[in-house]
Amino acid sequence: MNNEKKKAMLALKTARGQIEAIISMIEEGRYCVDVSNQIIATQALLKKANLLILKQHMYHCVKEAFENNKGNEKIDEIIDILSKITGK
Repeated sequence: MNNEKKKAMLALKTARGQIEAIISMIEEGRYCVDVSNQIIATQALLKKANLLILKQHMYHCVKEAFENNKGNEKIDEIIDILSKITGK
C-alpha cells in the first residue's frame, strides 16, 4: 500500500469514528449546530480521502495507461469523477 492510500485509510478510519460520534450525539439529543459541525468535519475528511485516492490513481494507474497507449480511457474516468464531484 502506497503513502497516499495509507493517508486515505487513516482519514477514512477517522471519519468512521466521527460518524459513530455523530450518531451518538443525535441519540443523546445534542445541540443541532454541534452535530452539523461534526458532519461538516467528517465531510472534509471524506473529501481529503477521495483526493488522496485520486492522486494515487493519477500517478500510478493513469501514468501506466498512457505508457501503454490507453490513456484516453483513464481521462474519461477522471472526467466522470470530476463531474460527480462538481455536480455537473
